[in-house]
Amino acid sequence: MNAMNQRAATFLSAGVAVVLLLALVSPLGAKNDMARTGKAVPPTRAVSTAKQAPQGRLQILSADPYRAALLIDAEGGAVLFEDGADRKGYPASMVKLMNFLLILEAVEARQLSLKEKVLVTVEAAKIGGSQVYLKEGEVFSVDDLLYALMVQSANDAATALAIHYQGSKEAFVDLMNRRAREMGMKDTVFHSVHGLPPGRGQLPDVSTPRDMALLSREVLRHPRALQYTATKKRLFRTDAEEPFVMENHNQLLGRFEGCDGLKTGYFRAAGFSIAATAEQGGQRVIAIVMGSVQSATRDNSTKKLLLQGLRAVAAGRPPSDAVVRADQQQ
Repeated sequence: MNAMNQRAATFLSAGVAVVLLLALVSPLGAKNDMARTGKAVPPTRAVSTAKQAPQGRLQILSADPYRAALLIDAEGGAVLFEDGADRKGYPASMVKLMNFLLILEAVEARQLSLKEKVLVTVEAAKIGGSQVYLKEGEVFSVDDLLYALMVQSANDAATALAIHYQGSKEAFVDLMNRRAREMGMKDTVFHSVHGLPPGRGQLPDVSTPRDMALLSREVLRHPRALQYTATKKRLFRTDAEEPFVMENHNQLLGRFEGCDGLKTGYFRAAGFSIAATAEQGGQRVIAIVMGSVQSATRDNSTKKLLLQGLRAVAAGRPPSDAVVRADQQQ
C-alpha cells in the first residue's frame, strides 16, 4: 500500500510540474508586441523562435526571416522601413561597432595614435571565439588591432584595445555605456567589450535595431571608418613566416554593389545579425537585421532592404512609401 501511495504522489507531482512549465513559457517577441500595441502579432509576421531557456542559459531570440529590422537613410536618419525596430535582442559581435567608434574618436582627439603600440596582456590573450590568437607580451599597433577587430571580428583584439585605452575591460564597458546614452541608445546595455555569450554570473549585451542604427550613423561620421569595414581580407602578423589571414564575416562585401560595411554578429541564442551599409549614386542607406535563424536568410533580407532603400532614396519617395516588408518582396 505504501509503495502504491508513493507512486501516486510521484505521478501527481510530475503532472503539476508540467502544467506549471507550460504556463511559464511564452514567446518573448509576441508578448512584447501585444503589450505595446494591444494587438496580437499579425498573421504575416513569421513565427518567432524565442524560447524560454533553462535556468542559467540564455533565452533564444531569433526568428524567420528575422527577429527585428530597420532601414534608414544614412544622411538624414529618416526611417525607410521598420519591423520591430525597438524589439530587444543580443547584438553579439555588433557590439564591436562601439569599440570601433570609441577608438576612432580617441585617435581623432589625439588621445591615441594609429601607430601607437599595444602590449597584449594575459587577459586579452586568453579570450576565445573569433580571434587572431594574440599571445601575452606581443606588441601590435592600434591600426593593426583595429583591422583585426573589424575584419576578423577578433575578441582578443577588442580586449587588448579596451585594456590599453581604459586600463581595464570594466572601465571600457563603462565608457561604452556612457557613449551609448549620449547618442540616445535608450534600449542598449553593454556588459562586454566583445559581444560573446555571457559566462556564469554575467549578463548578455542587449540592444535593438533602432539603437544599432544610431551607432552605425555615428561610426560613418568618421571618414577613415570604411577603410576598415570594407576590407574583405588582410594579413595579420606580416613579419611571421606564415602570416595569419583575416577574412571579413560580412558576406555582402563584393556581392552587393556599394556595400562597404559594417559588422556582423552571431552566437546561437542571438541568431545571425548584421549592421550593413551601402552607397550608390551618392546615396547611402543603413540596414539593421537582428536575430535571423540562418545566415543566408539574414543576408537575403538585408540585400532586399538595401536595394529597396537605395531605390527609394534615389527616387525621393517619402519614407512611408519606401519599402515593403522584406519577407513579402518577390
